[in-house]
Amino acid sequence: MPYAEAAPMPESGASAGADAVPAGSPVIEIRGLHKAYGALEVLKGVDMTAPRGHVVSLIGSSGSGKSTLLRCANLLEDSQQGEILFEGEPVRWKGEGQARRPADRAQMIRIRTNLSMVFQQFNLWAHMTVLQNVVEAPVTVLGHDRDEAEARGRALLDKVGIGDKAEAWPAQLSGGQQQRAAIARALAMEPRALLFDEPTSALDPELQQEVVRVIKDLAAEERTMLLVTHDMRLAADVSDHVFFLHQGKVEEEGPPDRIFGAPETERLQKFLSHSQ
Repeated sequence: MPYAEAAPMPESGASAGADAVPAGSPVIEIRGLHKAYGALEVLKGVDMTAPRGHVVSLIGSSGSGKSTLLRCANLLEDSQQGEILFEGEPVRWKGEGQARRPADRAQMIRIRTNLSMVFQQFNLWAHMTVLQNVVEAPVTVLGHDRDEAEARGRALLDKVGIGDKAEAWPAQLSGGQQQRAAIARALAMEPRALLFDEPTSALDPELQQEVVRVIKDLAAEERTMLLVTHDMRLAADVSDHVFFLHQGKVEEEGPPDRIFGAPETERLQKFLSHSQ
C-alpha cells in the first residue's frame, strides 16, 4: 500500500500554497525514479512520499542511494527517468536519459527555495558571522527587509540554542553549534520541507546529541522533514514513516515501530543487527 495518495495536481505552472495543501497530502512525491552516474545505476525505480507535517526517514547502508535520492528530490541532482512532484506539481523536464534536465528554471528555483537542505558538513559561509549566515538568503533570495530578517534570525538562533553566538564566526563554533546554525539558516527560508543529509554523522557523540535535540523539537512541531540518517535511534524516535533502501531500491517501508521492531525482509534484519 502507498504511504500517502497523491494530491490533485494544480494546473500547469501553478504552485500550491502552504494553506492549499492539507495535512497528510504529499509535499514531495517521487515515482519510479532512476539515477545513474554513467554506467553506475544508483537509483533503480524508487517510489517515495513525504506528506505534509510528517517526518520521513531514509535508512540503509553506504551506497544504497539515500543521499542521492535526497539530492534528486531537491533538484540538486538530475535524474534520468521517473517523476518528481512538489505539492502535487510535477517537475517539467526536457531531454531524455543522461541529457534530461529541468525544463523550467523558474520552477526549479522555486522548488529549491521551498525545500531547505541541511548538509552533513554544515556549509556555512566562513566570511560571514553566524547571524549573517542565517539572514543572507531571506534578504537576497526572498527579498525580506534586513532588519526584520535579523530579528527573525536571532529568534531562530535562540530556538536552536545558540542565540549567544549570533556575532561569532563559524570557525569559533563547535561542530554541533555549526550544525545548529545551519538548521537555523534552513528555517529562515520558511520552507515547505526540511531535508537533512546525515546531519549528525560528522560529529562526535556528545555533539550529536545537541543536534538530535533540535531535530526532535522540530519533529514535535509537525514540520515536514525528510531525513537521511545512520542514527537508528533518531529515526525510530522522530519518524512517522521509514524507507529502507538497498542497492538503489526501496527494500522495505513502514512505520518505525514495525521497521525497527518487526522487520520483514532478511536484508533489513541484517542491516539493523549491524547497526546496533
